[in-house]
Amino acid sequence: MPFPIKICAICKEEFELKPDKPGFANRCPQCTEESIASESAGPATSGRMTAEERKTAKEANEARRQAMRNLLYRKDT
Repeated sequence: MPFPIKICAICKEEFELKPDKPGFANRCPQCTEESIASESAGPATSGRMTAEERKTAKEANEARRQAMRNLLYRKDT
C-alpha cells in the first residue's frame, strides 16, 4: 500500500506522507527540519526580558486581573 502524496504548504513540492514522519502533515521533511532548526535557535535569544518589559507586563497583567474581578464580582444595582 503506497503512502499518500501530499503537497508541502511552504515550498509547494510533493512528498510522501509516511507514518513516522516528524513535524506537520502538510510540510515536507526538508521544511520541517528547517522550521525545527529555526525554532530551537529562537527561544534562547528572545526568551529574555528587560526590567522595563517585565514591569510593563506586570502592570498589564494586574490591569487584566482587576478588570476581570470587576466584571465577575460587581454587584448590579
